[in-house]
Amino acid sequence: MLKRFVAYYKPHMKIFILDMLASLFVALIGIVYPMITRKMLNDFIPNEEYALIIAFGCCLLGLYLVRMFLNFFIQYYGHVMGVRMQAQMRSDMFNHLEKLPYSFYDNHETGKIMSRMTNDLMDISELAHHGPENLLISGISVIVSFAYLSTINFWLTLIIFACVPFLVMISLLLRKRMRSAFQKSRQSIAQINASLESSISGIRVTKAFTNAEKEREKFEEGNEMFVESRREAYKAMGQFHSATTFVTDVFNVVVLIAGGLFLYNGYIEKLGDYTAFVTSVGLFVTPVMTLVNFMEQYQNGVTGFERFVEIMDTPTEKDASDAVDIGEVEGNIELRDVTYGYEDGKPVLDHVNLTIKKGQTFALVGPSGGGKTTICHLIPHFYDCENGAIFIDGKELHSVTRESVRRNIGIVQQDIYLFNASIRDNILYGKLDATQEEVEAAARSANIHDYIMSLEHGYDTQIGERGVRLSGGQKQRLSIARVFLKNPPILILDEATSALDNTTEILIQEALDELCKGRTTIVVAHRLSTIKNADEIAVIADGKIVEQGNHDTLLTQGGIYTDLYNLQFKAGVIHKAD
Repeated sequence: MLKRFVAYYKPHMKIFILDMLASLFVALIGIVYPMITRKMLNDFIPNEEYALIIAFGCCLLGLYLVRMFLNFFIQYYGHVMGVRMQAQMRSDMFNHLEKLPYSFYDNHETGKIMSRMTNDLMDISELAHHGPENLLISGISVIVSFAYLSTINFWLTLIIFACVPFLVMISLLLRKRMRSAFQKSRQSIAQINASLESSISGIRVTKAFTNAEKEREKFEEGNEMFVESRREAYKAMGQFHSATTFVTDVFNVVVLIAGGLFLYNGYIEKLGDYTAFVTSVGLFVTPVMTLVNFMEQYQNGVTGFERFVEIMDTPTEKDASDAVDIGEVEGNIELRDVTYGYEDGKPVLDHVNLTIKKGQTFALVGPSGGGKTTICHLIPHFYDCENGAIFIDGKELHSVTRESVRRNIGIVQQDIYLFNASIRDNILYGKLDATQEEVEAAARSANIHDYIMSLEHGYDTQIGERGVRLSGGQKQRLSIARVFLKNPPILILDEATSALDNTTEILIQEALDELCKGRTTIVVAHRLSTIKNADEIAVIADGKIVEQGNHDTLLTQGGIYTDLYNLQFKAGVIHKAD
């Protein structure tokens, strides 16, 4: 893991080296003060060498000016380096997330993913900058102060440094607990983010059902969990800091007593040496405390990087090594003995066989949970079959690249996702390099161009998050325009009109009928009125195809399809016009 972390320094090695050099000089300048103090007290002041006092004082001031600029460089460029590393990690994570399979998002909430991309990477950035800097400055300060103190009195120096093992021992004992506590704290923050994202996204549902109190209860439950986890983390941190601070305070007591005894017994001959020793110990204690405090930052950064690596190590969608581009397809689809389940031991599809010819409209109907949508997810290779195989134009999906397969498939779903952008940008998602004329042609085909032109800003109109400023029918027609622009040879309509009222459905159906012309179309529908003219209909129940044929053939069989048709006819769902 350390090797992976260090790799992010490579593009910024010049700044890193300069930052470390600046840190080195800052540490060295820090030891000059007790050296000049000792010289003044022992020589210049007793010998009344006032010119040297002023000269050395001016030199010290000059060094402090240099240190000021060095500290600015460390704070500014060091943080810039950390932010750039953070940005690279965020970019790597985003690119990796784009390549992860559907199954990853089935099991991970958006809010928790966002927490890893923001909070965790911020902590990693702070560690990337301050970690090496603190270690270098503090390490150099400790080493130089030890060497300098030894020139004053070696045995007294050993006594002072004898306290260090106690500090290290306490740090090691308490570090593990603090790390565990902060890990739980991060998990609670991610939980809050996920709950908050869910509540805000569903605010309209909350208001419609007047369940604001319920959402507050859910939020407060997560909030209390956060408070408790932070309380445990701060308790561990408090124990860590109080214990280590006590040990560092012992340094001052030891140097006062031991130094005084050494001075009294003549082991230290001059008051200036004693004063310089006391001052140098202060310079020694400060970097030791910095190293101690660094443990907290280290825990946060390491925990964040572990969570970052956890996502980066999640296997991505990978094509076979010999996979090729499928090219332009005709639209022949075949499922051979396909079995698939989202959970082990719970198959959603059980040995399914289907043949769909190019240009054919093939409908999938049946009870909810039967596996219709799963078939729609397997054909674009969003999931891998557990058994069996899927072929497009005779080519097995694993023998061709996923990108080339999905390039040839257009999908219109019941749950439309629109980006918080303009109408034009949302349509362009079907073909990013399309011209304005092509965009407008797609909108006309989807029966939404006239509505767009009636808006004040036309195609530049911002539609809000998830298209909140559009009606359900408008969202659906916008998604259809997107597929028109893509112009794929294979079309999947997964409950594309089930959430619409009858009037809107008729308008949408006209657009869909136009969209289906000349394409292999797979239609999933509960409303049988929308698929009675399909070339072939398969009835799926409990993961198996139990009936297959056209509308008239299935009605004569008196099976599940007949029952569904009669049920909808009695409920008035099958329109008289049908």
